[in-house]
Amino acid sequence: MCDAVEQLLPHLVGIEIEEVHAGAELVLVAAVRQDEGMCPACAASSSRVHSRYERTLVDAPVAGLVVRILLRVRRFFCDNPECRSKTFVEQVDGLTRRWSRMSEGLRRMLTAIGLALAGRAGARLASTLGMPTGRDRLLRLVRALPDPPVGDITVFGVDDFAIKRGHHYGTVLIDCQTRKVVDVLVGRDAEPVTAWLQNHSKPAVICRDRATAYAEAARTAAPDSVQVADRFHLWQNLATAVEKCVARHKNCLAEPIDKVLTEPAEAEVAEPTGAMADRRRAHYALVHELLEQSAGFRQIARHLGWSHRTVSKYAHAATWQELLVGQKPRPSLLDPFKPYLARRISEGCLKASALYREITAKGFTGSYSIVRKFVEQYRSRPDLIRAPRPPSVRQVTGWICRHPDNLVNRDTEQLHKILDHCPELRSAVDLVRSFADMMTNLHGERLTAWITAAEQAGLPGISRFATGLNADLTAVTAGLSLPFNSGPVEGNVNRIKMIKRQMYGRAGFDLLRKRVLLAD
Repeated sequence: MCDAVEQLLPHLVGIEIEEVHAGAELVLVAAVRQDEGMCPACAASSSRVHSRYERTLVDAPVAGLVVRILLRVRRFFCDNPECRSKTFVEQVDGLTRRWSRMSEGLRRMLTAIGLALAGRAGARLASTLGMPTGRDRLLRLVRALPDPPVGDITVFGVDDFAIKRGHHYGTVLIDCQTRKVVDVLVGRDAEPVTAWLQNHSKPAVICRDRATAYAEAARTAAPDSVQVADRFHLWQNLATAVEKCVARHKNCLAEPIDKVLTEPAEAEVAEPTGAMADRRRAHYALVHELLEQSAGFRQIARHLGWSHRTVSKYAHAATWQELLVGQKPRPSLLDPFKPYLARRISEGCLKASALYREITAKGFTGSYSIVRKFVEQYRSRPDLIRAPRPPSVRQVTGWICRHPDNLVNRDTEQLHKILDHCPELRSAVDLVRSFADMMTNLHGERLTAWITAAEQAGLPGISRFATGLNADLTAVTAGLSLPFNSGPVEGNVNRIKMIKRQMYGRAGFDLLRKRVLLAD
């Protein structure tokens, strides 16, 4: 509004407030008072008036009031015989443009809202601020914006992004020094990037991932540029190779277990007590003492006044505990599933409901209470349970690929135990940390020696990763030697994802491109 008033002050005739059906609105009445107008087609001046009429412009609101400008303008004859326009309407710089029914100030505000929020959300905000408009108008304003100029780029970044994942992709081009997007292209092939580079000044450095399409485009259109393979993608590829290596040595991840999971019924039983136990212990010792003196069963029976059967029972018992009167264990519906339950409990699962569902799916027909009672024995005897589940492949991969100082003590101890009985993984750790030091301190001159060592190690995944570096050795060496990287590119890719989600993935490529190029 302030801009409009400043532009209107030389031409202002009056100000009034009118009541309309939606409330009050502020009406500014003005007339252009210049002596002559300038033809927009040929830039010739003319003072010969053809006609006059009144234009209505909507401006930004003031104090909640809708502002309407009634501007009286003149139509002039163009006296230039070579001009294709016979007449033209005078314009007020900074306020009006041809065929527009809004002021330039309101246009700038709505355009900014459209860039920030796009259609529906932008229309809701504009209406709340007193500038009612439709989502289509906001999108038209955004699409009508000119592309920003592309200057000379020294450090150039390129990467792909998904327009619709799995179906359509695009390529984003970045000036890595200003961190601004310079263009967005359809597809992620070499041809669009090659054509763009041929039509613009050649950058000194091109930062890219290890995709062959962008490498080919850089070689074709900018052969003198230094190609830099991004360190983030190199580390990501190495982490994938480490995960394959750890997966091949998965059996080394579990600690050697000395304790064996035993069922409580088979575990060491507490010594029986009571009068009956004392008698059985004493009688068992007496019978075996007489047997050691070479006495026969009948002699012992006559000496003790027992029956021959009783003496035989004591003599044939391995321990006195066998002579205790008790009910023999009966077979249980759970017996066929006890090995499975023992394995699951050794993995750390002590949830009876989960175990019940699992063995029911395997054919168990008993009740839940049987399973619960079985599991409760292990809850009360934690010494019967094996060591916890070994770490997963992904966990160990994370420990190997993380800086040692960033590991908690528990993870460090587990990793050391694994490495103590797996020399292959120890070799993998040495190679990974050597590569990390080379990448962090930019010692690209060590790369050839590292590749040789990795290939000789014969580790699955890592050796193949090292061999693959030879196909792009120059760019990888530059990436591990120069300070340039694709960080600004990855940041803008994340911003593109945010803009896509904000428009619910329904934006056409032209609208998405404008918002990526122009939205802050």
